[in-house]
Amino acid sequence: MVAARITVNGKEAPVSPAAPHTTVLEFLRERGLTGTKEGCAEGECGACSVLVARPGVDKPTDWVAVNACLVPVAALDGQEIVTSEGLATAGEPGVPPTLHPVQEEMAVRGGSQCGYCTPGFICSMAAEYYRPDRCAHAGSDSDPAGSTDAEHGPNGFDLHALSGNLCRCTGYRPIRDAAFAVGTPTDEDPLAQRREQAPPAPVATEYVRDDGAFLRKSTLAETLELLRERTDAVVVAGSTDWGVEVNIRSRRADCVVAIDRLPELRELRVESDCVEIGAALTLTEIERRLDGSVPLLAELFPQFASRLIRNSATLGGNLGTGSPIGDSPPALLALEASVVLADADGEREVPLADYFTGYRRSVRRPGELIRAVRVPLPLSPVVAFHKIAKRRFDDISSVAVAFALDIEDGIVRRARIGLGGVAATPIRALATEAALEGRPWAAETVEAAARVLQGEGTPMSDHRASAGYRSAMLGQSLLKLYARTTEAVPS
Repeated sequence: MVAARITVNGKEAPVSPAAPHTTVLEFLRERGLTGTKEGCAEGECGACSVLVARPGVDKPTDWVAVNACLVPVAALDGQEIVTSEGLATAGEPGVPPTLHPVQEEMAVRGGSQCGYCTPGFICSMAAEYYRPDRCAHAGSDSDPAGSTDAEHGPNGFDLHALSGNLCRCTGYRPIRDAAFAVGTPTDEDPLAQRREQAPPAPVATEYVRDDGAFLRKSTLAETLELLRERTDAVVVAGSTDWGVEVNIRSRRADCVVAIDRLPELRELRVESDCVEIGAALTLTEIERRLDGSVPLLAELFPQFASRLIRNSATLGGNLGTGSPIGDSPPALLALEASVVLADADGEREVPLADYFTGYRRSVRRPGELIRAVRVPLPLSPVVAFHKIAKRRFDDISSVAVAFALDIEDGIVRRARIGLGGVAATPIRALATEAALEGRPWAAETVEAAARVLQGEGTPMSDHRASAGYRSAMLGQSLLKLYARTTEAVPS
């Protein structure tokens, strides 16, 4: 087994002697790359953002921004990252380095004050700068700048790329100005050229120390055999949940098994009767590869945490944690999705409605993995995902509601409603579905069904919302959907 190594700013570095739970953030700072900062240690502030070379959608390689505070450095064995220090181009001895275009725009437009968050912003901005399908919008007489809305610049820059980066100094406008001013990478730009070559291939990792082990097998079959032997192992993909446990709760594991690079868990197939989504595909990869073809998921993704988190988080991980406030389960319940569970003895398919058995518990057995999520086709035409939270983005939901309705000739032929945040598990709103099906899609029906929806689940009061507020939001979400659909119908 080759010793674990990682390429940082073009130079290889051994992972040893870092402990298996050491994060990329800690690894970098110990080597003097202190532009990478720790702010929150749970993936909410973006001060730790770095770029990772990942398999691309439109090019062989995408430069993807991730939270270095959450990812174990051993998880990047054999991979390639760039920090804020690596973006600048080194000059001759005695000559200062040439700033990267993103760094230059942030400097000249006043996008940095105390500077603590700036390197993280720059890495997230650089990932969007190098996004292959980013292109400028043509201007018009009424809109000479060519901007489409307040969150998309005339240069094609999507401000949602910065949704996981927080700043307490600038008020964000100078950062927005810098983002909307960056141009297009030149042909000589080495990081732009790097996109044309494949990213580093997955490598098997066996990083073992006295205080634990980090393991990655080459195939799903090998991984399942390992999990049969090590039923105590913690399974990770993007580490967006486990990383928080390590940092905030000081959790440690004797054995961590990584599945994020297994090819059998990274497929996305559209069949005649279903869409099958590999459990280890990141939410960003799913979003870009589906390209809106599953509209309910297209509504979900922009509201799921932040782009930084979506660049690492997976559907398998979101379902595997069993959290009652995960954002994907309500949408998948409304889509009547199922999960494909695999262990060393074979596979089984379980409807998601039957998957959760209690608070953070499921039917998944020791040694079993979620291999894929299956969404049946055809899809319902009327869909919506409503997330009620204290912030528009980068927040945990107080309540999440997903709708998928078939309405024909003014009658609700079929209704599927998924709820999160109102019970010990994500649930289907079965009573509300029954109150809608077979009835006219009209104000009287909807108002009655909204009252039923308010009584679904067993919401509790906590620091995010009271039980009464959660119940009220359930009813309001159905009224909102009705208002939206009726507004779309010509009078």
